[in-house]
Amino acid sequence: MSTSTSTSTVRTLLVRGMIAGVVAGLLAFALAYVVGEPSIDSSIALEESQSAPAHEHGDAAPAPADEPAEEEEELVTRPVQSTFGLATGVLVYSVALGGIAALAFALCLGRVGRLRPRATAALVAGAAFTTVYLVPFLKYPATPPAVGNPDTIGKRTTLFFLMIVLSVLIAIVAVIAGRRLAPKLGNWNATVAAGGGYVVVMAVACLLLPANTDAVKETFPAALLWEFRLASLAVQALLWTAFGLIFGALAERVLRPPDTRVTGQDPEAVTGASPARTG
Repeated sequence: MSTSTSTSTVRTLLVRGMIAGVVAGLLAFALAYVVGEPSIDSSIALEESQSAPAHEHGDAAPAPADEPAEEEEELVTRPVQSTFGLATGVLVYSVALGGIAALAFALCLGRVGRLRPRATAALVAGAAFTTVYLVPFLKYPATPPAVGNPDTIGKRTTLFFLMIVLSVLIAIVAVIAGRRLAPKLGNWNATVAAGGGYVVVMAVACLLLPANTDAVKETFPAALLWEFRLASLAVQALLWTAFGLIFGALAERVLRPPDTRVTGQDPEAVTGASPARTG
């Protein structure tokens, strides 16, 4: 495939990835609103109920007599946060990651065995879910707002993103190692060895990195905490599953040979080979 054609194909795949990200993001938003927002509302209500007694017993410093008490106004109300704000955040996130995943798909296509575009898309989506969310989640699971020490939010955020960076980098190293081991060990053994190496290195990283001991207050209900965490996990799983299925279908239409686009025949049945590669 020529360089110009390859560049054009990658550009088309990038657009398809962003479109798939939009659709997957809408599905993830719907699930987040249904199963995630109730636990967030409960968490906020619990925090407010625990902070109310302190004000009722006069623990807060009273305002001077000559200065009227000022009420803090919310810049963004809770109903806006749970609808428009949530939708905006999820869609921006899904479109950005959809574009990145599409570029990763273009890089992997034809280089990870004789896989069809749909299978390659599913593989990329599964790997992205595992490395970007699942593995960091095992070390630093999601917590609802207003349950942890606000003074350590910056530290906790830094640790979480450090875990993501480590997971992605080690995954890339594992893929490179697997490709180099394949001629000696065979594809299956090389894949198992590379995957095992990733698991071992990430397990060591989980042991060495500090824990978020103040991420959740001891008095916070465990049932409500795990309800939020399972909802967060379900939203991410739906997002990446939907992206893999939708983008796989779109990518296969883009990469299908011209003669099969008209007849609708299986490209491998016509050509007897794997679909066209992007590089």
